Amino acid sequence: MRGGLLVAGTTSDAGKSVVAAGVCRWLRRKGVSVAPFKAMNMSNNSVVTGDGGEIGRAQAMQAAACGLEPTTAMNPVLLKPGDDRRSHVVVRGRPFAEASALSFRDLYPVLRAATLEAYDELAGGFDVVVCEGAGGAAEINLRATDLANLGLATARHLPTVVVGDIDRGGVLAGLFGTLALLSAADQALLCGFVVNKFRGDPRLLGDGLDRLSELTGRPVLGVLPWREGLTLDVEDSLSQVRVLPEAGPPLGAHRLRVAAVRLPRTSNATDVEALAVEPGVSVCWTASAQEVRDADLVVLPGTRATVADLGWLHGTGIAEAVTERARAGRPVLGVCGGYQMLAERITDGVESAPGTPRETAGLSLLPVEVRFRAAKTVGRPTGQACGRPVTTAYEIHHGVVTLRHGATAEQFLDGFRRGAVWGTTWHGALESDGFRRAFLCEVAELAGRDFVPAPDVSFAAVRAARLDALGDLVADHLDTTALGDLIDEGPPENLPFVPPGVPT
Repeated sequence: MRGGLLVAGTTSDAGKSVVAAGVCRWLRRKGVSVAPFKAMNMSNNSVVTGDGGEIGRAQAMQAAACGLEPTTAMNPVLLKPGDDRRSHVVVRGRPFAEASALSFRDLYPVLRAATLEAYDELAGGFDVVVCEGAGGAAEINLRATDLANLGLATARHLPTVVVGDIDRGGVLAGLFGTLALLSAADQALLCGFVVNKFRGDPRLLGDGLDRLSELTGRPVLGVLPWREGLTLDVEDSLSQVRVLPEAGPPLGAHRLRVAAVRLPRTSNATDVEALAVEPGVSVCWTASAQEVRDADLVVLPGTRATVADLGWLHGTGIAEAVTERARAGRPVLGVCGGYQMLAERITDGVESAPGTPRETAGLSLLPVEVRFRAAKTVGRPTGQACGRPVTTAYEIHHGVVTLRHGATAEQFLDGFRRGAVWGTTWHGALESDGFRRAFLCEVAELAGRDFVPAPDVSFAAVRAARLDALGDLVADHLDTTALGDLIDEGPPENLPFVPPGVPT
């Protein structure tokens, strides 16, 4: 088998990431050399590759499905939104520019060249490249500068399948409308449909799916059923579930309740997923000050807009709730941007006020000061804390945190701890099993909870099992013979045009 495939969607959060990962896992288990690719990703959830670059988290997850270490070629363009109008542009893992939606047009020729070069690099090294689209495939207002959807498919003549989320309703209209809005040239590459997240008996869809195929001249390649517990490295803000699936009942008398604060510009939200693999740990995302007060542990996650999101914390009352907790000796963990919020003072001339440093008071829960610098720190550090090694961490930040002159605090990874407050810039540390369990034991003691961590939970094994489950869904519920033919042979000739389309 040799070729490429683009998995596009009717909308954001249709399931492109997980379907692409499932196809990758299915191919990998067949012995096929396969790599993932997303030409352009808009996400604040990212990871650090072995060569010191930064890519979207979903492509790292898909690389794991392929049995690979992630590389910058797998996601050559990453946009990290700083506000509603401006994004930080990362190209081949390195900072490149700050861009608005309009200035992006000027960058398009350079970004297009970078994406096609990266795709060709992967295509030359692997038998199959499974590509993930971005947003909706029929965003015709953006077609002239499209990098990840039909723009990529056209440039490399990729067969394209479109995924629709039936759980939201309107899936048949969404699939048909996606095709019907495309130009004739783009329609010639759209080869089939996948219905995702179906609850119930798929025979109920029969007439509708048959009619869709008749109207479009394209097959429905399968219906993927809803599966609980497959939360995997979510990127899209629409995908961020409020309550993470629980791993099982507690081994001790009590559960540990974790409240992760849903900041407006949360980044690397996947840090708390590692807590949810532990039986007896309940993790929820919240914007409620009362839920912050009630939890046993509060996590302030990373953010692409530390100062702005700190202002949001004050406006919602969550800042006061976090401060009350800390003063009462109740656990708070800050990660990266969340850690920076715990400082006494933040001087930012990069994220919130480019070129004009401004000083903002932090929550003053740790005796540290933060100064943002233009150069970004990107790395995969190792260390230890709570008496256990940490080998799974990565860091991506502009802020440099230093202990205030004359102050003392206990070291915690690369950061500090004082009382029941911990802070670190390291993402991913909680994926180190021994450290996670030791940290939760300290949290439970401070929270007054009879919590006992399971002795043998492996985060890596849980992730591998979830990837296998995705591979099973593809193998069991999609027409894999047809998928294989598309990869081998490319788009069939003479696919019918469905009006009205758009002018070419």
